[in-house]
Amino acid sequence: MAVVSSYESVMVISNKLGEEAIAQMIEKFKSLIEQHATLESVDEWGARRLAYPINKETEGYYVLFNFKGAAEFPAELDRRYKITDGVLRSLIVKKDEE
Repeated sequence: MAVVSSYESVMVISNKLGEEAIAQMIEKFKSLIEQHATLESVDEWGARRLAYPINKETEGYYVLFNFKGAAEFPAELDRRYKITDGVLRSLIVKKDEE
């Protein structure tokens, strides 16, 4: 049996995509996580100013995913973030088990 751990992932989506495309991208990653792990929550922080410009953009749309899954899945999720146009930055962190 695979070891299940808790993770949180933040992704910053380009605001240039528009509201509809941002909503579609969030839904795409939500369904991807649900296919491979147990999605616990999705927290949309919304549009925020970036600490520094990324690709000449000063604002991004932040989304936080909390999920539990096998140790192999975060690497695949990170790969998908990197090849998806419109994702400015992403971070996946394994949470400490209490």
